[in-house]
Amino acid sequence: MPAEGKSDMERIGLFSEMGYVTIGDKYVSHYMRPFNEAASKNRQMFPGGTKTLSALQAGYFEPQFVRIFDGEAYSNPVQLRRRYRLAESKKNLGKAFLPSNGDKLPCGLGSYYGTIGGSYAYFSPQLKAKERYIPPGKNFYTNPGKKGTGYGYANLTIGERYPHEPDGYEVERINAKKAQEEHKRLAKGGPFKLNLYPQDYFDMNPYFNDKPLPPVKKPPPEKPVAPPFKPSSPAKKSGGMKGGTFDPYPSHSADPYVIKKSTPVTTNKERQIFHPPAGPKSRPVRSIITLNVTR
Repeated sequence: MPAEGKSDMERIGLFSEMGYVTIGDKYVSHYMRPFNEAASKNRQMFPGGTKTLSALQAGYFEPQFVRIFDGEAYSNPVQLRRRYRLAESKKNLGKAFLPSNGDKLPCGLGSYYGTIGGSYAYFSPQLKAKERYIPPGKNFYTNPGKKGTGYGYANLTIGERYPHEPDGYEVERINAKKAQEEHKRLAKGGPFKLNLYPQDYFDMNPYFNDKPLPPVKKPPPEKPVAPPFKPSSPAKKSGGMKGGTFDPYPSHSADPYVIKKSTPVTTNKERQIFHPPAGPKSRPVRSIITLNVTR
């Protein structure tokens, strides 16, 4: 630990600071310094220059052309495969494996040719011996039924015909009315009504009010408005009509009466005035975004 200043542990976090190799070296500025100093010193490698492509051996590294299969004998791939098969066949211990007789095909429906076990007696199509059929005895005889449906015909049923009973007009409505009156008579009071029925948080009609409306206020009587003041006839200005003079208007000069030519009105064959058809009218158009959303 030095006598003055902080220790190495406090400064850099090490027990002791290591020595430096570049102590005492001269400072070398990196300004305008070449990237490779060795390339600008001493003698460098001089190549022989580029060579053009030609049929000579001068453009290659070897002095002469070297073949890859130089001195190699010709080999027949078919003969080599045959020799390989003969060498592999010598490794067999016996003859080649030959399977037994092939699958036998049936020669028709119901034939057992080609099966392992043959036919079974349980599946024989022959019929078993049955006992002689004895029909049951005949039933007792009765008189034949009478013709007719029984509806609207007398003496066709087992018993006597039904007596006629009257059928009143609107019997169902009268019976329902009597049942309703009997039900009201047995009821002790009116229908039960519960005041705790749940209601909506907001009323369906915001303008509904249980309280009676106040009487209609009559509007106050309108006060008659006096007519506006109108001054007398003002002074007349002089003009071409002589309205502002004291003398009456002079007599009219005699002008010739000329009848103006009336312009003919365009009509159709039925003597009706022609009205042109109305032009195209604008209408609302749906936007492209709305159409795509609808689709």
